[in-house]
Amino acid sequence: MIKILIADDHAIVRKGLKQILDEEPDMVVVDECSNGSELLAKIGALECNLILLDISMPGRNGLEILEQLHREKPTLPVLILSMYPEEQYAFRALRAGAAGYLTKVSAPDELITAIRKVYWGGKYVTASLSEKLASELGRNIAGPSHDELSNREYQVMCQLAAGRSVTEISDGLSLSVKTVSTYRKRILTKMQMKNNAEIINYVIKHGLLD
Repeated sequence: MIKILIADDHAIVRKGLKQILDEEPDMVVVDECSNGSELLAKIGALECNLILLDISMPGRNGLEILEQLHREKPTLPVLILSMYPEEQYAFRALRAGAAGYLTKVSAPDELITAIRKVYWGGKYVTASLSEKLASELGRNIAGPSHDELSNREYQVMCQLAAGRSVTEISDGLSLSVKTVSTYRKRILTKMQMKNNAEIINYVIKHGLLD
């Protein structure tokens, strides 16, 4: 039996996923979490053998939680199910230890297929992402500049490019304004940029916005 924990901050999404999974005879949802801290608190005692994890959650985002899960339970498969398109987070999620990546617009049948594949030890990516991965592996050049950013810096960069202010970002990520400002400075330094306009141009050019 595939025992699944769903980690997503939207109750309606969790309910919808549970309805889909409950129809499968070899799957059962054993618990739900609305944020990463709750997930980490439960995971030690909970009997689950697969996690469905969202990226955008209050506090620590899914990629940070994923990295910690991978350190503490390296054999536990984690399937990312996110609103963000593959171009934004799939590569980062797979590097951080995810067993697969799907967007929330995927069909239920594809979700079921992905769950079974990662449960049995495989990796799941869509055909389009597989082509991109093969293309990246075939290149013998340095990766794009944003690969140098930490997951949190990358998240802040995308939100700055979406036109959100430092205050709005701090509220959304449950961080102080000072902390977000520090991330912004690091982004500008690492990316060799001068202002938000250059960040916006870069993010649009590389297709990193939804």
